[in-house]
Amino acid sequence: MEKKELLKNEQVERLLSPHPLSFMKLQILCIFMIVWGVVVWWLVKVSQYQGLFNGSIWYPFIPWALVLMLVGVIASLVAIQWTIFFLYLGVVLGGLGILIWQPSWDLKLFILVYSIVVSIAGFLIVELYRRSHKYYITNLRIMFKGGVLTKRERTIRYDKISDINSRQGILGQIFGFGTIIPVSESGFGLGSDKSMAGGGVEVGGTKARLFGFAGGGKEVQTPIARSYYELHGVYPFKDVQKLVENMVQSHVPTQYQKEQVEFSKQQVDIQKQMRDLLHQQVRGKPRTKTVKQKPEEDEQEEEEEPQNEEEAFPQEQVDIQKQMQQLLKKQRVMKTTKDEAEEEEEAEEEEEEEKKKDEREVA
Repeated sequence: MEKKELLKNEQVERLLSPHPLSFMKLQILCIFMIVWGVVVWWLVKVSQYQGLFNGSIWYPFIPWALVLMLVGVIASLVAIQWTIFFLYLGVVLGGLGILIWQPSWDLKLFILVYSIVVSIAGFLIVELYRRSHKYYITNLRIMFKGGVLTKRERTIRYDKISDINSRQGILGQIFGFGTIIPVSESGFGLGSDKSMAGGGVEVGGTKARLFGFAGGGKEVQTPIARSYYELHGVYPFKDVQKLVENMVQSHVPTQYQKEQVEFSKQQVDIQKQMRDLLHQQVRGKPRTKTVKQKPEEDEQEEEEEPQNEEEAFPQEQVDIQKQMQQLLKKQRVMKTTKDEAEEEEEAEEEEEEEKKKDEREVA
């Protein structure tokens, strides 16, 4: 992170990136491709069922491609990310294009070699994607960065975090990494987990039938975010979780600070009312020529001035002044209470220190 990206008085407390095993779900897809390629090669080359694939040169390719497509659909539905399906589709179409370009190649051996090569390339892409994730925990905010071709970035301040969700899988509990999702006040970091029942589908919020079964959808709000919008697979999990919670807690205003903010808002409102009232008085006051008065007339006017404040000012102005006085009085009482509480805390600390000294002397 460059210094020009930092704010004034901002310091980076910790720089994090996902654990190498945190993207195991994507790595499993690559492993599956190798395993399935070996299984297909064994079926058509070694097993007792190899006679079933001798009818046509495309017989080994068809089940290999269909199973890959089926796994791609299932993985996309589970991960709610159709990119997986299109990647598997690209692998199948790529293999088909190579076979059409070179029909003389041994199809049985090609499936095995092609599956291994594509899986290795997949491992490299997943590792490149993992390394593109960078998380910066500073004293003012958390910055999330990720993406290979399309760079994505998210920034959230600690005072805007309303909730912190954490999770650890089996591998995370073994190797000490986990995911932390800071949920903002606006709900960023929350997603909907939708489940279907009885093979039904939901269209436009109404129930529909599929294969004779009634179906419906149900949504549940749950912390869900992309890996570049969360602290995905960070290590060590417990230390990072404690650091984030301490940062959020340090930026939460105390009760005294909240009351001070509320008093400030009330003072501003009262000042606005006073200003509007003065504007109305100035606009409604008739313009008169200034005439020099004699000292005797001045003395007479001073005697005629009302002694009562409510008679000297309009009723609205008197009410506003009373509100200001009550507000200031309440603020002084609150400040006195806070000072007394601080004095009590200091006295308790002094008593504890004296007890510790006495215990040391006795020992």
